Amino acid sequence: MQKKELAEDPLRLGFVVIGRNEGDRLKNCLRSIVDAGRSLGECHLENSIVYVDSGSHDGSVEFARNLGCLVVCLDSTIPFTAARARNAGFKHLLQKKPVTKFVQFIDGDCTLEKNWLSTALDSISEQHDAAVVCGRRRELFPEKSIYNLLCDMEWDTPVGETNACGGDFLARRDALESVGAFCEELIAGEEPEMCYRLADKGWKIYRINCAMTAHDAAIDKFRQFWLRSKRSGHAYVERCTIHATRSSPYCVRPVVSIIVLGAILPLIIILTSIFSFKFAVALVLIYLILAVKISLAKYRKYKDIYAAFYYGLLTTVGKFAQFSGVLQFIYRRVHRSESRIIEYK
Repeated sequence: MQKKELAEDPLRLGFVVIGRNEGDRLKNCLRSIVDAGRSLGECHLENSIVYVDSGSHDGSVEFARNLGCLVVCLDSTIPFTAARARNAGFKHLLQKKPVTKFVQFIDGDCTLEKNWLSTALDSISEQHDAAVVCGRRRELFPEKSIYNLLCDMEWDTPVGETNACGGDFLARRDALESVGAFCEELIAGEEPEMCYRLADKGWKIYRINCAMTAHDAAIDKFRQFWLRSKRSGHAYVERCTIHATRSSPYCVRPVVSIIVLGAILPLIIILTSIFSFKFAVALVLIYLILAVKISLAKYRKYKDIYAAFYYGLLTTVGKFAQFSGVLQFIYRRVHRSESRIIEYK
């Protein structure tokens, strides 16, 4: 779809924004979408924006409504998940704007880059098998903490056909409908899980070389990093449980890595130390070797020893936090309790 065609028929493009107590971050997000609409030649895109709120008490709902956005407030008696919020927004958008063909999903703590929409729309229109197009999500303040820097490096993914996307992406409506959009039970990792099902239907996911969004992680404490990593571990094992088979071992490798490094190896080290302290210390060096290996790979890419060192260190330490997420998932499965989101902000 060309820029001119979109400007003549703006209802073909819609937006789903999700948030919970994002405050000024949400305001910046919604304003960036409005500005992006102007860059496409459309000055009244507000009524094509659906904001889905998950129990905010910071004035987010009022601001979105005053801006002219469509607003969906989720029932607080049902556990909140990002997947549930995205599905609710997607459904509401199609009800209000049934001719919508493409949907831009964006988290409420992100802002859209100005040139993203025109570039992404051209790309997804040219690739008829493209279900999802995503670009470079960058961290807004990587210099504020090593944890923000880690996020920025995580999101610097290779360009080309890929197997997953993050929370911000442009999607083809027909593709999402063909797989029932997001799995609402997942507390995290719902985007790669949906991409897995899309690929199974023959759709493709593309990462293009274009700035897409700026994200404000606002992680300045180790506890926040731990909770974010814990959520990641929970997401890996949950997706593995849903889809992994002998012929298609989806997420098996990362789950095995988490269990081995986060639980089995520490247990072996503790038991070994009873008989041979030196051998136990030698086993501890496995973590050091892993951290150095990861750091060297990042140094070769970024040429920044500080960033590479912390990336390797935190990725290795994060295995223990991820295993705590695996344990939480198992506990909830055994006790058949509802999964609830793991918030780090």
